[in-house]
Amino acid sequence: MGPRFGYSIGLVAALLFGLSAPLAKALLEGVRPQMLAGLLYLGAFLAVAPAQRFRRGRIREAPLHRSDLPRLGAVVLSGGVVAPVLLMLGLERTTGLSGSLLLNLEGPLTLVVGVLLLREHVGRRSGLGAALIFGGAALLGLQGATGHFDLVGAILIVAACAGWAIDNNITQTLTVRDPFAIVSVKTGVAAVVNIGLAFLLGGSRPATRFVVGALILGALAYGISVVLDAYALRILGAARESAVFATAPFAGAVLAVPLLGDSWGAVEVLATVVMAVGVAIVLRDRHAHRHVHEPLDHEHRHVHDGHHRHEHPPGVDPMEPHSHPHHHGPLAHAHPHVSDVHHRHEHQG
Repeated sequence: MGPRFGYSIGLVAALLFGLSAPLAKALLEGVRPQMLAGLLYLGAFLAVAPAQRFRRGRIREAPLHRSDLPRLGAVVLSGGVVAPVLLMLGLERTTGLSGSLLLNLEGPLTLVVGVLLLREHVGRRSGLGAALIFGGAALLGLQGATGHFDLVGAILIVAACAGWAIDNNITQTLTVRDPFAIVSVKTGVAAVVNIGLAFLLGGSRPATRFVVGALILGALAYGISVVLDAYALRILGAARESAVFATAPFAGAVLAVPLLGDSWGAVEVLATVVMAVGVAIVLRDRHAHRHVHEPLDHEHRHVHDGHHRHEHPPGVDPMEPHSHPHHHGPLAHAHPHVSDVHHRHEHQG
């Protein structure tokens, strides 16, 4: 599965998640933010966990290990508990349109964390695209869709984006494992924690129609979307995946007009154009040069290609997807690549 497939599933994931902001704002009429965050993740868990059990034994993926628990805990805390609650609180104070477009900051923040902490490479073209996305989001800070600026609401949504940026980068380091297992753990724990906190804070069970709506939205936007996004993270790396996922808020912004009665003003139109140009620049970036692979031992789903040339016991077809611990010897070659798990090397300039 090459970068083109990664971009495709990343775009589908972005579309599903992008629809969540205006729909979640509509659900906030009958559900408090903490409870809504929990119900969204409960819907995601109910969609992903049965699929993971069905796949077990049929699709060979690397299982989670005990050594993965600290990173899983960080993913649950940042992306499963803190970020969604901050988003719901922010959406209470902003329009669905502005809230959707502000979610574009998740992409650049993911890119910054990936470059600074995880050694991902982003060239000048991708850097320019990220700067344009930042600039478009900054325009929304000047004026909301109704002509006023809610500083607290904007800060809450930006903080949510930062939480998901941390989540994305940590998840990328885990995607050598089974993405369905990762998302099942994340959504299950996040659902229990958020719903439990909601009741402890004095919340009550929402009306049935709001519960059903939240579960369906969660299954699509926080379940299927996050699984597809995890595969995109595996294939593309966090920095490039963030550019693909930056298309998500456009879907939400479009839906906010008929669903919530929001309207597009000059600021929203200009911000959308600037962000769209930035996303297009990042997606068109190409990167190829001679590079060296250092020796590496790890476990993940793979077939035998230019990076996998190891021996197997009798009965294992190396051209069929499989997973087992394996060793990579030193290798020097040149080909187009992205910052996936096999390409975290140094760059000049």
